[in-house]
Amino acid sequence: MVQFSEVQSFLKALASEKRQEIMFLFSDRKELTVNEVAQLVEIGQSTASEQLAILKRAGMLYSRKEGKEVYYSPNREQILATMQQLNTYLLNCCK
Repeated sequence: MVQFSEVQSFLKALASEKRQEIMFLFSDRKELTVNEVAQLVEIGQSTASEQLAILKRAGMLYSRKEGKEVYYSPNREQILATMQQLNTYLLNCCK
């Protein structure tokens, strides 16, 4: 079960337009490197790395290292679980 603090982290991670843009990149890609993210959203490599780290801490991304490259992919199960919990909270507010 997802904790409320995880829902808060999820929402904070999505509060940035750039992080939202990064997450949308995964709608048609399974995996991206830091460099690919930086190029696609037109930000510096260090900024991309920071943004990806925030998304990973929020449970939205997995990472794996292969040589010098770090590959990121969406943590779909965690995203869905958190969204279900958020939906439950919001529905309870409307009662």
